[in-house]
This record gives sequence, C-alpha cells and structure tokens, in this order.
Amino acid sequence: SSLFKHKPSGSADSAYISMGAFLDKPKTEKQNSHGEGNGLRYGLSSMQGWRVEMEDAHTAVLGLPAPGMTDWSFFAVYDGHAGSRVANYCSKHLLEHIISAIPPTVEAVKAGIRTGFLRIDEHMRSFSDFRNGMDRSGSTAVGILLSPDHFFFINCGDSRAVLYRNSHVCFSTLDHKPCNPRERERIQNAGGSVMIQRVNGSLAVSRALGDYDYKCVDGKGPTEQLVSPEPEVFEMVRALEQDQFVILACDGIWDVMSNEELCDFVKSRLEVSDDLERVCNEVVDTCLHKGSRDNMSVVLVCLPNAPKVSEEAVRKDAELNKYLESRVEGEKGWLKKKNKGTNLSLVLPENISGVFRYFVWLTVNVRIFNVHKSMKKCCLEKLPMNLPHCTTLNLPTYYILSWGKLCNVCVFTFLFINSVHIFNKLPREV
Repeated sequence: SSLFKHKPSGSADSAYISMGAFLDKPKTEKQNSHGEGNGLRYGLSSMQGWRVEMEDAHTAVLGLPAPGMTDWSFFAVYDGHAGSRVANYCSKHLLEHIISAIPPTVEAVKAGIRTGFLRIDEHMRSFSDFRNGMDRSGSTAVGILLSPDHFFFINCGDSRAVLYRNSHVCFSTLDHKPCNPRERERIQNAGGSVMIQRVNGSLAVSRALGDYDYKCVDGKGPTEQLVSPEPEVFEMVRALEQDQFVILACDGIWDVMSNEELCDFVKSRLEVSDDLERVCNEVVDTCLHKGSRDNMSVVLVCLPNAPKVSEEAVRKDAELNKYLESRVEGEKGWLKKKNKGTNLSLVLPENISGVFRYFVWLTVNVRIFNVHKSMKKCCLEKLPMNLPHCTTLNLPTYYILSWGKLCNVCVFTFLFINSVHIFNKLPREV
C-alpha cells in the first residue's frame, strides 16, 4: 500500500492512526483463485503480510457481460491506502463503469476506459463517508483488458503490469510517482508541492481513485488535481505465437523484485508446475522472505504460448531440493556436535524445504558483535577474510547454518533470485 507518513492539512488524526503500522508477525494466509477460458488461464494470490490491515483487492473476469464482448477478459489489482473501501468498491464495480463507457469499436476502447475511471471516481465521491470526511481511503489500479486481437494495459498509480513475450519483458506500465516530471508539473500547477517524493509530503502516488482530500482545488478539473484519477491506457496488438504471460501486481511485489527478476522467476516455476495458484503463492512467499512489508497481490495470466512443464526442469528441481535439504540436515548435525548437545537455534525460515524450493541462494547480511576469535575460525574458516569486530557479510546459504547460538548475531535475510537452474554450480564443499 502507498502510505501517508504525514497527514494532510485539516485531516482527522484518527484516520491515520494505523497508517504504517506493522504486526508482530506476518499474516501468511492467502486468498487464491484460478480459472480458464477465452484461450487463457489465470491464477492469483493475495496475502496481508506484515500490515495491520489488508487493503488490496482484485478482479478477474473471463467473458465480459456485454453484447459482443464474451470473448474479452478483464483482470485488475487494486492497492488501497488509508483503508480498503475504495479498493474493494472498485474491484466490484470498475468494470461495469468501463463497459458502460466503451463504444462498440476497438479504436474507442482507450477513451472508454478513461471515461470509466473518471465516472467511478466521481460516483464514489458522492458516498456519505467520503463527503463527510469519515473515509479518506484511496487506491491505485492496474489492469488489462484482453480482446481476441489486442491488449489494453491500464494503470493509475504505482502498481504495475508486465508482458512477457519471446522469453523477455516486452512491455511494462509506468509508475505514477510525484517526482516524475509530468506528475510534478500537474501537482505544482494545482498549488501543491513534492516533498520527500510525496504529494505535499504525504501521499506516495500521484494518481489514484479516491483520495478526495487531494481533489479539492477550485477551478481545476478532475485530471488537473493534486492526485488524478485518470489512467494511462496502452494498446498493443497481440502476437499469439509469441506472447507468453502477463503479470499484474501491487508495489508490495515490485518493491523487492524487478520486472526481469519476477518474469524469469515465474518462467522457471511454470517449467516445474502448471498450477498457477501455486506459482503465484511462490511469488508472494518469496517476496515476503525478500523483505516486503506491504500487502502483496499478484495475478498471473498465461497465454497460449506460456512455458510448459519440462521433465528436465522437474528433475533438476527435485535434485536441488534433495541436495539442499540434505545439506541442512548435515549442517544441523555438525552444529549439534560442536555445541555438545545444547539447544539449537537456526536463523532460517520455518518451512525450510518450501523456501528452498524457490531459489538457489539465500544471501544473509550478518551483523556480528563481539564474536570470539575461535568461533570466527570454526564458522568461517573457509572464507579468505579476517572478521572485524562489527561488520556486514554476504554469505551463501550454508554458512548461516553454522551460527545458531554460537555467537551473538543479528540477522537480516534477503533472497537473491536466480531463475536458471544452476544445480551444477552449487558448492560441493564447505
């Protein structure tokens, strides 16, 4: 979610009490869905994570409920902030506003999508909770409207859509950030400012639905306000023999993975499993372990030329899992022996096998305080370096298994994703 760090002038404190707050531990239960039709398959996953509230929402519709559009499909992700009201309402009603505004020609679809966004934003503004200031929520929106021949990528905010074609990222929507020159110019023309890369020092996105505190400038139209509800719509002709998949995700995903990293990761997992919910769950779990502290939602739309399950990839994946799990057990045994039977405390995710299934390396930043010299030697004797009193190291997976309670360390884990199966490159000796 895009968070307020400071409340706008005139806002009630209570509306911002929970903004930026985190739970003691993440909520990892997931909401899943999948479907198939119109020559495509989709899966989705959404997780609350560390946030106090779940403010994401999504839409997935195969076959639009309008004359002549049964072979069209629509998918979207909504990333709410300051509450979930706008995101939830848009997930249920944005499509109907778009459909009602689309003329019966492909050329006019872009204008119809824009009109649909402006209509729903104006419609929600009439709700009593928004009029009296009791609800100040807003939401980004990223979506794709698919016809048999065209993609219409839709973006309003900093969620993102990418198209994977011919085994590379062919297209990505552009994030609407206040520091972008075009966005900054509109904000300043409306009497606002961009401070710490935020609208008036508060809102981290420059386009969104809702957020009516930022849409009150007299003499300015809806698309000229501090925050605009106008989406950017990108039309592309489909390349049926080359298009592989589309990913829609909120910034809780993109904060920790680049376009290329995520697409390569998804491609590698599709070669191991055709269960799209599972692949989406792996994306969300990976981003959680990479350090994302936000709500996380991802929609994966697989097109006819999407990667297929490969027996070789499945075999390599099984070998990798077996190798890593055996290495974990071996290192645990070594640590118990060195510790002479004392309690074992490993700084690793609880479901080791599940986490290791997704990646080859676990990079660990270790902050070491007052480690005894002998302990440095027994734990890191294979590393050609002298360990200072307080330092930060990047260590491969197996080194962290040697620490436990042997020394006083503070560990922060980050995952480096390498989607290529590099089993043969794994170290054979520690």
